[in-house]
Amino acid sequence: MSLELLKKDVAAAIDSMRDELLGLSHAIHGEPELALEEFKAAKRLSDAVETHGITAQREAFGLRTSYVAEFGKDSGPTVAILSEYDALPGIGHACGHNIIATAGYGAAIALSKLGARLPGKVRYLGTPAEERFGGKEIMAEEGAFDRADAAMMIHPSSLNLVTMPCIAISEVEVTYHGRAAHAAAMPYRGLNALDAVVNAYQSIAQLRQHIKQTERIHGIITEGGLAPNIVPERASCRYYVRAADVHELAMLKKRVHACFEAAALATGCKADIRWGEHDYLDLKTNWPMADAFEKNASALGREFYPVKEIPAGFAGSTDMGNVSHRVPSIHPMMAVAPSDVIIHNAEFARWAVSDKGDQAVTEGAKALAQTALDLMTDSRLLETVKKDFEATADISKAALAKLAESAKRTHDHAHDHARGGCGCA
Repeated sequence: MSLELLKKDVAAAIDSMRDELLGLSHAIHGEPELALEEFKAAKRLSDAVETHGITAQREAFGLRTSYVAEFGKDSGPTVAILSEYDALPGIGHACGHNIIATAGYGAAIALSKLGARLPGKVRYLGTPAEERFGGKEIMAEEGAFDRADAAMMIHPSSLNLVTMPCIAISEVEVTYHGRAAHAAAMPYRGLNALDAVVNAYQSIAQLRQHIKQTERIHGIITEGGLAPNIVPERASCRYYVRAADVHELAMLKKRVHACFEAAALATGCKADIRWGEHDYLDLKTNWPMADAFEKNASALGREFYPVKEIPAGFAGSTDMGNVSHRVPSIHPMMAVAPSDVIIHNAEFARWAVSDKGDQAVTEGAKALAQTALDLMTDSRLLETVKKDFEATADISKAALAKLAESAKRTHDHAHDHARGGCGCA
């Protein structure tokens, strides 16, 4: 059976599933759920898998809203295809994870329709909690990507890109504990926790002047007191800290940590500083696989923006980075909105269920499925993919070791540590 015919057949299967795919995409979009709360989306997707006669294991690899389905030949390469489906607070699917979910689902199910003709194995994974908590890292630690030869997913954007520029990230939540008092009658009896948060906020704003162009620090005040006439005895903030890789991230985290400690010292408050347990790594794109994806997507009419022309500093973060240091991986972007529409904005959420968004579901599914077939049938491509990955194996080994060290330190020192991380933009 020729590769050309296999690709034609999976494309036809996806076309035949169009109503099902778009129905799932719009349903997930219509009921957005936050990280680790995606119960409806996970049920919709795993139930849909089983309507095609494939067993889906729910609550897989340590997470209640994850799932896995595996099928195909043990004798061939194993390709992991991923779906994300968590949303953002307040603005829903402004990152378009409904498209990621259903494109991954469509690719996997289309490949299953090949039956005995499928030349390898598909591991279809529902991976929750990308926007926070690092779902893929948690699943990876439980073996989700063991013995996989490759991993892939697509992500919506306002441009077609063969890769998503991604840097490392860590999340930190800080709560300051002071002392309440009457703010007018006896303010001298109080210790102002809100002052501590503001002090930290200002210190970090000043720190931003002296960090690298590849680094980012941004945050919000999540709690600031109860009433103007009560000296706030408790106040909190949450920050994301980003750097080019996990090693530079570790150094920047120390500088940010010092800002939080200094604010406590200045105000007399106690600081509870809780770094996320799961940092996100930079994305290690496998270029031979990315080239194969680009050829398949280009054959569908997609024109890709040159990577070399991406503006400096244009980068997000994703827990797919953690996967990419374990398994050869790609994370291409597919345009669903005009180039002036900003991701993580309510307008982008509207485009995620537009005609362009729907087109990305079907074309993303086709390009993923066809790239998986390339890997399963072309031994020379697979060997090139593996060599490209192994060329930087030492970098990945060091990155994963640093990640484990950071997670252990957080776990050992935090009384109530958070599973941290931040989303894709």
